[in-house]
Amino acid sequence: MNTMIRLAVVGIIMLTAGLTRASAQSFLYPGEELTFRVSYLNITLGTVKSVVEPYTTLDGRRVAKVKVYINSHPNIPFVSLHSIYESWVDTTVTFSYKFNANTQVDDKWEFDQYLFDYTNKLLTMEKYRDKQKVSSKTAEIKKRFNDGSSLLFAARSMLYSKKSYRMPTVIMEDTVSTVINFQGKQEAVDIDAASYPVRTVYFNGDANWTGIYGLTGRFEGWFSDDEARIPIKAKMKVYVGSVTIELQSWKRGSWQPPKAG
Repeated sequence: MNTMIRLAVVGIIMLTAGLTRASAQSFLYPGEELTFRVSYLNITLGTVKSVVEPYTTLDGRRVAKVKVYINSHPNIPFVSLHSIYESWVDTTVTFSYKFNANTQVDDKWEFDQYLFDYTNKLLTMEKYRDKQKVSSKTAEIKKRFNDGSSLLFAARSMLYSKKSYRMPTVIMEDTVSTVINFQGKQEAVDIDAASYPVRTVYFNGDANWTGIYGLTGRFEGWFSDDEARIPIKAKMKVYVGSVTIELQSWKRGSWQPPKAG
């Protein structure tokens, strides 16, 4: 179960990643809280909550701030997974400036930090354990990158582009790429949290890398077909089968999932 939860977590964080028919500000909503159920064969493995915090300043520039909370289900034996991810992203919501990850490992917390210095084309990756630095490495970057959390918002910004993108991505301290194909195809999707089929826009893609526990390959996603572009459902292939990530609850003003016609 531990393996499946970690795979699902990476799936939602990754999935949930041009010009669009609405500006980034039309869907980036400070105060937005989205909670997702992560399941395998309809067994709840845990939850992932995405929070948009108020705009802030980083190194003198205005940035958007997003936070992701990951928790395993308390009824699953032998598993206790708790992580908090933070991303400081450009106001276009298409790339990241900074990423922090706090993860509980054996009753202790590990801290990872990625710093994207686009001026000097340098990525710095640091790892701490018990507040002591245990590793640090750098990599040259020629393009603008997304981390696992910011990729979700980059995907939302490009939903209506009807294009395919190869997104430079940092996953597990490695510079890789994620291909996402935005087709603009409308589909009706059923979720437990809505009493009616939800109108969505479908996309798919490929993780051109292998992550922890074999996470790789084809994935599918459905975002709400409206200006909010809320992630509604996602499916990710893992070595044991298909993991499903589904919107469970939301806080975003008066927003409700759009009804399919």
